[in-house]
Amino acid sequence: MLMGIGNVTELTEADTTGVNAVLIGFCQELEIRHVLTTEVIDWARGVVRELDVARRLMYAARQRGVPPKRIDDRLLTVKDARPKYYTEPELRALHAAITDPNFRICTTREAIYVFNNRLFLHDTEIQPLFDQLGVADPAHAFYLGRELTKAKLALLLGKTYVQEQPLRWGYLTPAAEESRHGRVRLEAPGPPEGGHR
Repeated sequence: MLMGIGNVTELTEADTTGVNAVLIGFCQELEIRHVLTTEVIDWARGVVRELDVARRLMYAARQRGVPPKRIDDRLLTVKDARPKYYTEPELRALHAAITDPNFRICTTREAIYVFNNRLFLHDTEIQPLFDQLGVADPAHAFYLGRELTKAKLALLLGKTYVQEQPLRWGYLTPAAEESRHGRVRLEAPGPPEGGHR
């Protein structure tokens, strides 16, 4: 049997990762082995890769008899599965230990924090923070602007922000960065080296 998934993704103005995951889940449950899709409209760009990730995810979930979660998070392109945030008391403790003028940028669930040995600032907007930093060097200003923009995106979208590290975008994350993250494991791991389970 064949399912025409492209009819749904091309005709629905919505992000396709979740739509494709649900449709492939139906295919897995109904044992539909073939799908037809297209990448004609702009919001459907990348659906072939999405379907491959969704197929692997749903197959692994069905084989294990578990819901399709905590197996592979590559279909989470906008939000992170388990974002990591600091708390303000943690950031104040970090601030107390700093002895140099280099700016640290961090996020809590509520705000962006910028601090060094003399400043401890926080806000939900970039411009008020930047205005208080007093940076004259254009290269340093560019760097801080880029990092503050990433922090703001992370805050808005529910993503983990780590200074000088790229944000994760699921299967859209560049290959070099994505290789650091786990993959779907379809088979059980083998016995430990030199022993039995």
